Amino acid sequence: MKFTEDHEWLRVEDDLVVVGITEHASEQLGDVVFVDLPEPGRSVAEGDEVVVIESVKAASDILAPLDGEIVAVNEALADTPALINDDPLGEGWVFKMKVADLSALDGFLDEAAYMALIG
Repeated sequence: MKFTEDHEWLRVEDDLVVVGITEHASEQLGDVVFVDLPEPGRSVAEGDEVVVIESVKAASDILAPLDGEIVAVNEALADTPALINDDPLGEGWVFKMKVADLSALDGFLDEAAYMALIG
């Protein structure tokens, strides 16, 4: 698993990158009440706003960590957005993307570096 400085996690499953938010981000947001998911098939560039997560405290964007195509979204979040709070590293995943080069993940933080980032 890799992490971004924007508190997203990235996990490779087969040839796809699964993206979600970290437990730290989930705690900072508070109770998630709505997730605006992208349409599968959408091409994105690194840094594009892909998802908006709304909580009782604030709204937060998830940005595309890499260039690629959104190929799947976690439809369960439409009915149960609290999955992001309950299991942010598992059932609370947000989207899956196809990227041209999985080695691009090497540039992201590992768990130790992410833990150091959040203190």
